[in-house]
Amino acid sequence: MKKKVVVAGATGLVGYAALKHFGRQPGVEVVALSRRRPDETFGARWVALDVTDAAACAAFAAAHGDTTHLVYAALYERPGLVAGWREDEQIRTNDLMLRNLLGPLEQAATGLRHVALLQGTKAYGVHVRPLLVPARENRSEMHEQPNFYWNQERYVRGLQQGKGWSWSILRPVLIVGDSVGSAMNVIPALGVYAAMMRRAGKTRLDYPGGVGRVAQAVDTDLLARAIAWSGESDKARNEIFNVTNGDVFVWPNVWPAIADALGFEAGAHVPLSLDTEIRPQEAAWAEIRAAHGLASGTLRDFVGLSFEYADYTMGYGRTEPGPPALVSTIKLMQAGFHDVIDTEEMFAKAFAEMQAKKLLPPA
Repeated sequence: MKKKVVVAGATGLVGYAALKHFGRQPGVEVVALSRRRPDETFGARWVALDVTDAAACAAFAAAHGDTTHLVYAALYERPGLVAGWREDEQIRTNDLMLRNLLGPLEQAATGLRHVALLQGTKAYGVHVRPLLVPARENRSEMHEQPNFYWNQERYVRGLQQGKGWSWSILRPVLIVGDSVGSAMNVIPALGVYAAMMRRAGKTRLDYPGGVGRVAQAVDTDLLARAIAWSGESDKARNEIFNVTNGDVFVWPNVWPAIADALGFEAGAHVPLSLDTEIRPQEAAWAEIRAAHGLASGTLRDFVGLSFEYADYTMGYGRTEPGPPALVSTIKLMQAGFHDVIDTEEMFAKAFAEMQAKKLLPPA
């Protein structure tokens, strides 16, 4: 059967991985939606689209009535990332964005088969209190914490009632991979930190976060495969799944592998706010870019809000072990998706990809 995949948010961390995955599949037509052009389209057609623009979304939908799959990975984050997660504007904007695109597309695409939607561990309240370990898909906090997840989920559930298409919701943990300017990607943030330390003459890379907690991560390419699987599996119809690499990690314990991938030995634990100390150093970064002929842009364009996110996820300022943040992937495995990757291998892979694309200096 003909397959046409529309990827919304194609320059983001998840959307770019989905674009890469589907773009490499033979016989699949892929359309990438984003405001700025992806650095690579992998054979997909790119359409410049701002999903806050309802009229533009309606025009797009009318021209793409042969769409069979929608990967909705568009995301609006406010400056002051963490503080914005419970703000009304962030919730309303993300809700509106999905409605603007999916509403007219669902009407126009009579052969629509699947919609993939992304959530995360904020569904379990990880940003406001310790998780119930392990967090399971039937234990979300829909009625406790305001979150755009619930607005989007209620909309998709209601829209799908009585229709031939299905939806799947994926709940990844810390997402790690290759993307530029994303709000929540530790790879460019840590890569820039390492480049600054090398510029300062350091040969050992100090760990800048806080005292570690047991957590999980997911590789973007693995997540893209899970998204693709959910669009074809009967067991994923109208279901929610946690997605992880399959193992657990603690930041200080994986730091030697991260340091090695960046060409350093691991140093001491020296807490440092990347958002406060590294983000303002545009002039130093410009020198590094010129010295190595890097293709990455300014820190604002390349790292986005991810310095703040790196501080948050690594627990900068935390002096005691935080509560474990672990989710169960039993439901996903029982449904038939079994891909795994070692988390240390994932970090090395992500840094190598950005180094190969001349977005970060070589190790």
